[in-house]
Amino acid sequence: MGVLPDLKFDKESGYSEKKRELGKFLFYDPRMSSSGQIACASCHDPNTGWADGKRVAFGHDRSPGSRNTMSIINIGHMDTIFWDGRAANLAEQAKAAVQNPIEMNHGIDEAVKTIQNIEGYKAYFEEVYGENQITEDNIFDAIIAFERTIVSRKSRFDKFISGDSTKLTNQEVEGLHLFRTKARCINCHNSPLFTDQQFHNLGLSYYGREEFEDLGRYYVTQKAEDVGKFKTPSLRELKHTAPYMHNGLFPHLEGLLNMYNAGMATLVPSKEQENDSLFPTKSNLLKELDLNQDELASLEAFLNSLSSTIYRERPPKKLPQ
Repeated sequence: MGVLPDLKFDKESGYSEKKRELGKFLFYDPRMSSSGQIACASCHDPNTGWADGKRVAFGHDRSPGSRNTMSIINIGHMDTIFWDGRAANLAEQAKAAVQNPIEMNHGIDEAVKTIQNIEGYKAYFEEVYGENQITEDNIFDAIIAFERTIVSRKSRFDKFISGDSTKLTNQEVEGLHLFRTKARCINCHNSPLFTDQQFHNLGLSYYGREEFEDLGRYYVTQKAEDVGKFKTPSLRELKHTAPYMHNGLFPHLEGLLNMYNAGMATLVPSKEQENDSLFPTKSNLLKELDLNQDELASLEAFLNSLSSTIYRERPPKKLPQ
């Protein structure tokens, strides 16, 4: 655990305030979607922790998704993106959102043409990239430049671990101790990001239940051992990013901690599933914790100390026309 390091920008693409400004316009521009009504900011709103506050996201024609929207805070630090890790970088993530039929439902070429045909964008792209440079690569490069600036401010935990022992209460310090020991959280929630950036099965795949089933990482790798595995989310800004888990099942930390305390759900195969090679196996890192109510309260208090005051990024007053 530790303080987040500063993000460094790629030397080739570089960074400038003008590029960030352009990326912000594009991030908030609903014309990137086929309906002209959905922008990146529709699901990644600074007022709801750069997520959307819903159990699952709603997109094109109010189509519900199957997963909870992950916050983009500190996304520039992530090795892979999405609950199943299907995007290896920010460009893949942004393009996937544009193309997804239940998100922005637009072809990349069509979205690029839309931006190219907006006269007001030309001066911005010319200043950042040079003349006649409204291209697919530059559009998503600008969006990425903006997204990479969405980072956590210093939390009370950061100030505590940097040497100011007054920043955490006794209860929160006890919670930190439990986090690292009895509660076993640090097995997966480690590093300055409070995530190992790996994929684990927590017993919440609803395997065999058509309405709720989600096989997670398996959809990407097609490997039986990945059935029901989802990426460990960062615990930074946890206070601002409810509900929790890939399906948004838990609206409050209390309920989530109670489930971890019980060792999470354990799926038992039915008679028909006994020889099913895809039947998921819960991670052996999960065990009953035997935390009492005071310990659970201390753990929750510590987790809340990982959240900072989120800068309320204001949307552009007016988009290029």
